[in-house]
Amino acid sequence: MKKSLIAVLALAAVAGTSGVLIGMAVARMRHRSAPGLAANSGIAAMAGGASDIRAKPDEQGEVIRFAKDPSPAPPFLVNDLSGHTVSTAQLQGKVVIVNFWATWCPPCREEIPSLIALQAKYKDRLQIVGISMDEDEPAAYVKAFADKAGINYPVVMGTEIASEYGGVPALPTSFVLNTAGRVVQKHVGLLEPEGIEMEVRALLGLPVSAPIETFSDTGQIFLKNAARATELPGVDMKGLTPEQKTAVLKRLNSESCTCGCKLTIAQCRMNDTSCAISTKLAAEIVNEVKTGLRPPPLRANSDSPAAAPAGSTVN
Repeated sequence: MKKSLIAVLALAAVAGTSGVLIGMAVARMRHRSAPGLAANSGIAAMAGGASDIRAKPDEQGEVIRFAKDPSPAPPFLVNDLSGHTVSTAQLQGKVVIVNFWATWCPPCREEIPSLIALQAKYKDRLQIVGISMDEDEPAAYVKAFADKAGINYPVVMGTEIASEYGGVPALPTSFVLNTAGRVVQKHVGLLEPEGIEMEVRALLGLPVSAPIETFSDTGQIFLKNAARATELPGVDMKGLTPEQKTAVLKRLNSESCTCGCKLTIAQCRMNDTSCAISTKLAAEIVNEVKTGLRPPPLRANSDSPAAAPAGSTVN
């Protein structure tokens, strides 16, 4: 990815009545074409959008949330920056955090110490794998950075791995795998140390102080699963008959968004809740299905050969 395409956002929220500001920075990649990085709104992700499926506070405190129908993690077999083999087969039986990051990403650098501490604490029961998204830097540079930072888990160069995960919407992005090698969570943005440790403990069968809930992955983890969704962010399907709703969802999952993301409209709605283009396209589809009307085809440009009357010549 080119650094010129990246914007670093800082989001701040007031915690209770104390007035304490909690900064959460997200490095965003906007509408990178497949098989590169998929588009995403870092703001939506960190503020409770479709991509934010992290443990959320309720009246009793935090809730740990895992996918109830987790998909297998995409397999990989690569060498890390020290030349050691890293493969998904080696990771069976461990909780795994696949952490996509880059040396130039401030929130990525900020969360490295907590990942180092987490790896040290849970040793052989947990494996963190750092996937460097540094396209503009050589592997030797990334290795020197990792060594200086004291990273105690394998780091691999991984833009191809990112595409296997359906594209990485922002950095950092972390996928959490259970001991069976299935992806049960995805976090976009800076990891919260206590929250990610609770997830690790829960997956290891250790005591946790929060209830565990499950959700159906309808694109929150893997965009391909957006086809399972019966509701989509920002798409108002109230008033549709069941048949009309089925028709709308079929079109949303088969027609492409024109924002440049190379995703279906449904995937774009799940991936970037702030995308005005997919919002407009979805609303148009809902209206067309509800009314039974299709917009007239675009009229050919009067200067084009297709617009010339039959029998005429075009100079």
